[in-house]
Amino acid sequence: MKTFSVTKNIKLSRFLLDSYNGGLSYTAFCRLLRKKDIKVNGKRVSSDVSLNCGDEVVVYFDGEEKRYFTEVFKDDNVLIVDKFKGVTSEELYEKLKSVYGEVYFCHRLDRNTDGLMAFALNVDAYDSIRSGLKSRRFDKIYRALVFGTFENDAGVERAYLKKDAQNSLVKVTADKKGEDALEIVTEYRVISTQDGNSELAIKLHTGRTHQIRAHLAYLGHFVLGDGKYGEEKINRRLGFNMMQLSSAALKLNFSSGDKLFYLDGKKFVKSGFEYVCDFFD
Repeated sequence: MKTFSVTKNIKLSRFLLDSYNGGLSYTAFCRLLRKKDIKVNGKRVSSDVSLNCGDEVVVYFDGEEKRYFTEVFKDDNVLIVDKFKGVTSEELYEKLKSVYGEVYFCHRLDRNTDGLMAFALNVDAYDSIRSGLKSRRFDKIYRALVFGTFENDAGVERAYLKKDAQNSLVKVTADKKGEDALEIVTEYRVISTQDGNSELAIKLHTGRTHQIRAHLAYLGHFVLGDGKYGEEKINRRLGFNMMQLSSAALKLNFSSGDKLFYLDGKKFVKSGFEYVCDFFD
């Protein structure tokens, strides 16, 4: 049994999935509802109710084996999965090899960023995917909940990013500071605003380490729950202990003659994030 205190208005499902940090699947949550193993303010509930700040939630659940991913798509060449928060890309890769056998690692997501990742199932597919990623032919759309509101509903922001290896982070500046500073281009659209914060759809035109997190923080709109680039006091006050950043959608683009051309234009969307896909239009 675990007891939780609610610090903001939120749906029960989202609150518990975040609180268990990958240790509770949505399927397990639904099972708990069916069995009425969740109490809100002392009363058992059987539906995904809305919680209010100050509510108390008691869950009769001992935990389940750590879950790493949900399969989104698979054929003989390509595997698309939805990585869970709290799982490193390397941990996921090892898990996928134990499940599928031969798997090729193509790109990474930060540990606390959940969402879509593409893996190859043979060498030729690996070469095609890596080529598509390197040449920026694939469209990757992210969803983020960030601090503050924006003057414009959409925009393309440019800056420069430089790695600070000693502190394991990156720094963003308006001008190029040194030969190792790289240009970053981040496009955003505001999906909604609530309680002084914003939900964004984000498209990267460059793919640098921690680009979204660092660039948005530089603009004064850090990703809520981000312990590295965000503000701890604000995260604590708003009740965000997990980073609110997801790889929400992926569109593959391959040229004629490529082994994977049959997947050209194919779109994959993280469950529940279909509304983020306007960037594909």
